[in-house]
This record gives sequence, structure tokens and C-alpha cells, in this order.
Amino acid sequence: METMYHTDVTWKGEHWGVVRMGNGPVMDFSAPPGAHGHEGVLTPEDAFVAAVNTCIMMMFLWACERFKIDLVSYSCHAEGFKQIALDRTETFTRVVLWPRIVARGDDRKRIERALQLAQKYSLVAHSITSEVVVEPEIVIQE
Repeated sequence: METMYHTDVTWKGEHWGVVRMGNGPVMDFSAPPGAHGHEGVLTPEDAFVAAVNTCIMMMFLWACERFKIDLVSYSCHAEGFKQIALDRTETFTRVVLWPRIVARGDDRKRIERALQLAQKYSLVAHSITSEVVVEPEIVIQE
């Protein structure tokens, strides 16, 4: 079975565009400031890193529900690293995530397993060629 997701983009002039997500949100976007774009708006590069970060978080929540982990909080900083080849093509080589996970009364191994499954079953992380590295900080509250 195949499921379809969609977005629509429209050029607004200069280095500006607007994206309409199939799920409803509408927002301006631009290239990064270093590539003749504008500050303070979504860039394709930001969206790429955010897609990995948000998808892994949603799959982690899914795994926590299945493992009955008493999750207190989850936050995650992510960075995408790109490489520029001699022919000026650019590729994201890796995305590193630093989730901070706080859970109540659970063992670290189950939380680590939930995080592994989140990465394994993340549609976005599984669909890209970039390496995805997860370096968690796990806090267990009694």
C-alpha cells in the first residue's frame, strides 16, 4: 500500500517562497543567508534537519507507548552536516541528534531500546542517505 504526502511551493520574488503543507501549515521560506537568502525563515536545510528530528521524536513516543515507559520529558537538539564537493554539489553527510530524555522509574536499557526502534522505524531517517547519529542523555527519576 502506498500513501501520498504533498506540499505546494510558490515563488514570491527574489529568493522568497511560500510552502503549503498538505497537513495545513503555510509558511515563508528562503535559501540560507549565506546562499543569497533571508534570515528568520524556514530554509530547505532547516526543514531537512527538522524532518529527521521530528520523525525520530514521534517514533520514540510510539515506542514509549508500546514499552509503557513513563516519559516525563523529551527535547532534542539536532545538527545537520553538509559537505561541498569539488563540483559545488552539496550533500548532507550526517545528522546528529542529542535527545534529552527524562523518564520515571524505568531502566535505561528499555529507553535505549525505544530510541533504537525510533531510529529504525523513522520514515525520514530510514529514507535518507545521510548517517543519523543519536547521542542521548537519559535521566531516570525515581
